[in-house]
Amino acid sequence: MKSYSFLWPLIAASFPYLLFEALHQGILKDEFFRMPRGHFYIVSLVSLLASIIAIAVGIAAVRIRNIKVSFLSLSFFSLGIMFSIHGLATPDIFLDNYHLPAIAAQLSMLLATVWIWLSSLPSDNPLVNFLAKRQRWLLPLWTPVLVIFSIIGILNPHLTHDIPLHVMPLNVILTIVILLLNGMTAYRYYQSYLFTRFPLQLSIVYSSSWFIVSQLIMVRGEEWNLSWWIYHFLLLASMIVMITGLIKQYGVKGSLAESIRSLYTTDPFERVMNSIGQSVKALVNATEKKDIYTVGHTFRVTLYALQLAEELGLKPEQLRAVVQGGLVHDVGKISVPDAILNKPGKLQSDERAIIEKHPLDGYEICRELGFMMEELGVIRSHHEKWDGSGYPDQLQGDDIPLFARIMAVADVYDALTSERSYRKAWPHSMAMEFLIENKGTHFDPICVDAWEKLCLRSPSVYQYPAQVIRDELAIRQISS
Repeated sequence: MKSYSFLWPLIAASFPYLLFEALHQGILKDEFFRMPRGHFYIVSLVSLLASIIAIAVGIAAVRIRNIKVSFLSLSFFSLGIMFSIHGLATPDIFLDNYHLPAIAAQLSMLLATVWIWLSSLPSDNPLVNFLAKRQRWLLPLWTPVLVIFSIIGILNPHLTHDIPLHVMPLNVILTIVILLLNGMTAYRYYQSYLFTRFPLQLSIVYSSSWFIVSQLIMVRGEEWNLSWWIYHFLLLASMIVMITGLIKQYGVKGSLAESIRSLYTTDPFERVMNSIGQSVKALVNATEKKDIYTVGHTFRVTLYALQLAEELGLKPEQLRAVVQGGLVHDVGKISVPDAILNKPGKLQSDERAIIEKHPLDGYEICRELGFMMEELGVIRSHHEKWDGSGYPDQLQGDDIPLFARIMAVADVYDALTSERSYRKAWPHSMAMEFLIENKGTHFDPICVDAWEKLCLRSPSVYQYPAQVIRDELAIRQISS
């Protein structure tokens, strides 16, 4: 798995800020450009693009009834409305020189930041739950608040002299809040991106990073100087990146509503399906068609392994490697003759030897296809045993890759609890007894203990995958 570095978003945020400092500190000449019309056009374009984003995401929010999508829409809706006031209040266009442009700009950053931060919070967050219960009222209530403020501001711009958002210490406090919330938003969306590789998540990372720089420039810059203009172009770039992300996200599923919904899904099966590419899906389908007794096995094992890996505290990029490796862990079975692979009775020693080659065959197939070492380790070593008696390399203990040790627990658990031609499926309790009896010999004790703890705390961890795979297979049979 290729690890995407946070370096590029960091560079994208650092370069304009360093340019601002160079101009602001006099290292470069900070020219004075008083261009009210130019300001009006740029700000209006930002407002227009923000509104387009808000409408597109808002339509998706209505269709899928997801509160976090609503938060994302409200973020850009707030930015669009407030920045339109910022543009309309440009001196010498429609109004004289008042504080309204500065106040509207500051409010646009604050409101957009708070809403997009809310969209990054976990679904079980108390504040998210509180607002989710009132989701249908959010837009109807929030819209008149922004409209009333805008009308009052435009008709009575002198009133903004009494709002101290643009002066110390309030502007410093607001800046700290905006920096912290955007920092947390960028971090959370980046962590999600490491697992899913969804383009819109990365777009939000860039936008939140540029919001941070824009706020710093807004507070410290001198009006109409070249350095001050930078934040306007940064916000314009944020909108362009977001629209680009929306277009690319549409390509993920061919439906904007479904693509955006997939960003915030907590369903384990959907998370797995949304994080894999067509090439991996093709390998999975080929494997499942080859082995009639393991239809659904691949996805169940991957779901178990993903949840066990999360219990062990693995990072998002590691979770992605577990998923990718889990989905193709049995791909080597493609080279096993059908007569052996689907034999209903006990295998002969020579037949077992052929079966036991499938980790190496799968390793070679996926190595040629460019899979990374983490996934290859899962494919090659998921039949290794803690005491060194496994295959194909007789690895022992910690020499077995961690992801393969996780997969071993998930793989055997699913094999025991699945129906086979030569035996009935074991109940969960019997399968757990087997895992516990064989920890320290077959299985990594830490992995078994974590799986036991997870299943006791949340039985749906092992109940849900079997049900969802049965439903999925039923849908496939009906559609075919």
